[in-house]
Amino acid sequence: MKMIHLSDLHLGKRVHEVSMLEEQSDILQKIISVIDEEKPDAVLIAGDVYDKSVPPVEAVGLFDDFLVQLAKRELTVLVISGNHDSAERLAFGGRLMKESGIHISPVYHGAAEPVTLDDEYGSVHIYLLPFVKPAHVRSIFPEETIESYTDALRTAVSQMEIDRTDRNVLVTHQFVTGASRSESEEISVGGSDNVDASVFDGFDYVALGHLHAPQNCGGERIRYCGTPLKYSFSEAGDQKSVSVVTLLEKGTLSVRTVPLTPKHDMKEIRGTYEELTKKSFYEHTTYQEDYLHITLTDEEDIPEAVGRLRSIYHRLMKLDYDNRRTRSGEQITGTADVTQKTPLALFEEFYTQQNNQPMSAEQAAWTEHLIQQIWEE
Repeated sequence: MKMIHLSDLHLGKRVHEVSMLEEQSDILQKIISVIDEEKPDAVLIAGDVYDKSVPPVEAVGLFDDFLVQLAKRELTVLVISGNHDSAERLAFGGRLMKESGIHISPVYHGAAEPVTLDDEYGSVHIYLLPFVKPAHVRSIFPEETIESYTDALRTAVSQMEIDRTDRNVLVTHQFVTGASRSESEEISVGGSDNVDASVFDGFDYVALGHLHAPQNCGGERIRYCGTPLKYSFSEAGDQKSVSVVTLLEKGTLSVRTVPLTPKHDMKEIRGTYEELTKKSFYEHTTYQEDYLHITLTDEEDIPEAVGRLRSIYHRLMKLDYDNRRTRSGEQITGTADVTQKTPLALFEEFYTQQNNQPMSAEQAAWTEHLIQQIWEE
């Protein structure tokens, strides 16, 4: 069984107020070309199809066209909602689409019936679990003790009644403990959205969405395929790709990647204004058409620097300075190991920095109550 694993398309996204729709349209066509070459049995899309719960009409049209192209190839397509999606809106028409081989997960209601595919080695059961929060799962299973994301996912998986003698695949959208984040992702303070990888012990492959850098979690059996495009300059050095997953007999798995080349790359360059505006610096590069973050090292600010640099670097997105003045500016820096501390501990550190004294026991208790109330909402 060969599967293409995709996630985090973020259709309709804007980066530094620049629309990515042109880039997204281009990369989806390149993904179609990969699919035509690989000829998979199924395509898995692990959430964050859109960048917003109410996406722009252009983004909806782009995804509609992508699904139509996949359906014409008589593929089984399995889609879940991520934390950026509206599960209700994404699932609209899902029951009708099944006739075309498009399976979109409904809003989570406590059950997850698998989509079963067969090959020469037997059956592969593919379970779809959209992004869920503990409060959502707790409302469905009030008799269960659900205090964390791990508890929520463990409860949801326990309801699937997996047959471990067959091959099982899970498509879900969560943050697995120990994985590496990028700047373009939504981060929960204190790492409170962590899910322990042991939750997924019953699956032969877990197709994850949520994190933007392609990576395995303790082995290739649990994997983030990453975004097909770079959505922040923290990803400038990443090689984006499509993950190709092959399941043979039970226990035999292989994962490889097919690189994706964007229409316009995202890069970072630095130097003095004089250095960066010399033709010899940029004439044999793609910098003039790349999305750029430029760091100027001049000691004095350059008048109208953005406009002047854009006359050369047409897709300049971000400009800043690195000099004695910017390095000496006082600032409150982020705490180390932010994902290892609770929200309350992080707030207490911030309060102490701001007020030069620790919180009282009464303040700490009130803050903890408020954090819990906000987290539930």
